[in-house]
Amino acid sequence: MLGLRAKDRARIAAERLNAVYPAVSELEHVNAYQMLIATILSAQTTDRTVNAVTPTLFLRYPDAAALAHADPVAVEAIIKPTGFFHVKAKTIVGCSAALVERFDGQVPSRIEDLVTLPGVGRKTANVVLGVAFGLPGFAVDTHVTRLTRRLGLTKSTDPVKIEKEVTRLLPPEEWTGFSLRLILHGRRICLARAPRCPDCVLNDFCPSSTVRAQARRHSRAAAAPGVRLAHGRRTAARRPRPGTRH
Repeated sequence: MLGLRAKDRARIAAERLNAVYPAVSELEHVNAYQMLIATILSAQTTDRTVNAVTPTLFLRYPDAAALAHADPVAVEAIIKPTGFFHVKAKTIVGCSAALVERFDGQVPSRIEDLVTLPGVGRKTANVVLGVAFGLPGFAVDTHVTRLTRRLGLTKSTDPVKIEKEVTRLLPPEEWTGFSLRLILHGRRICLARAPRCPDCVLNDFCPSSTVRAQARRHSRAAAAPGVRLAHGRRTAARRPRPGTRH
């Protein structure tokens, strides 16, 4: 599968990741307001940390109107584990105030409106569009940046350019799912420092795969009876070796 066009790599990657991961965010939420605030808080921290503080935050401030009038010091005390809590408290209070003043306390469902809110860039806006509203949105975080470059879907490091280039390769209805699955795959398999290429379902065509050479060496075996290539691995159909995964 070497020598594929970027569009073909994107299509195959989307299909295979679809079979492995759900198209979900790991940020816990029940509505668009909670998704927006949780996404802002997730900067420079883990979803697990955010999920640990948001139940308390949303119990005390259940909607944008409540958070818009909150004492920033009280908000800081709740969200402190997420890091950068001074800035984040100011941001989510300001964002909530903007929602109340300009959108009647409701989270808008247009990216043009979302990016006008304090603390909301295209990444956050696309997450909210895709997860909260079910609308096409390709969110580019550090995982998506790393994986799209490793897959040869882009050469850019600029999130806006990556979004434009990758979304040209797939239909809009696949943007959200592909982005969310890339994030999950980046957290579990395609790690930044030590990618687990032997365990990757994309390793037979990913230009950055460390087992790509192995797949090429065994490419002739794919045509032999009783032998198949499974994601870059050579697996005997009749007599599997001890420890072979199925």
